[in-house]
Amino acid sequence: MNDQKDRPNEQQPRFRVRALHTESTVTVYQAYRPEIGRAAARHGRFPPSWSRDRMTWIKPSFLWMMYRCGWATKESQETVLAVEISREGFAWALGHACLSHYVPDLHGDQGAWKRQLRASPARVQWDPERDLHLNPLPYRSLQLGLAGEATARYADEWIVGIEDVTPLATEIHARVRAGELERAAELLPQERPYPLEDAVLAHLRA
Repeated sequence: MNDQKDRPNEQQPRFRVRALHTESTVTVYQAYRPEIGRAAARHGRFPPSWSRDRMTWIKPSFLWMMYRCGWATKESQETVLAVEISREGFAWALGHACLSHYVPDLHGDQGAWKRQLRASPARVQWDPERDLHLNPLPYRSLQLGLAGEATARYADEWIVGIEDVTPLATEIHARVRAGELERAAELLPQERPYPLEDAVLAHLRA
């Protein structure tokens, strides 16, 4: 069972990366319109119609992705992808990221933060984690935005595999609506604390 999502009253660090991961990969989620999402899952790579010129956001939290895409019902987000990427790529993105909002204690003056933001190929924001009803929890979930060099590395180097998990999203949603929360929780991806040195996140905690 996915403990950190099913026991919301249990004390959790406010800023911690939680993800489905192996010794060499970490899984992140995205949602696209079917023409892009299904092609990506079929070929294990994003199709030419996928834009490299816009920022793309990846999310290690399945339930936060469900919150964002409305259980794969929102327009242009009907196909949910589980994208398995290399841990090296994930670490590179975090190491080259800047917080998406200004924090005086971290950035000094606002001008310095804006310069750092413009120079960074990745950005981080922390949003409330979600439970099975998509209600906010008192701890945060990582959202990682990729642009420029980071987008190219993501698409061309980091991806190990892409799976269409829309059927899983649909089934979990049906269980939630039926009040079968225990069964729904059992179906969730097993997200665990992701091992990172404190120094990696030191410049990314809001």
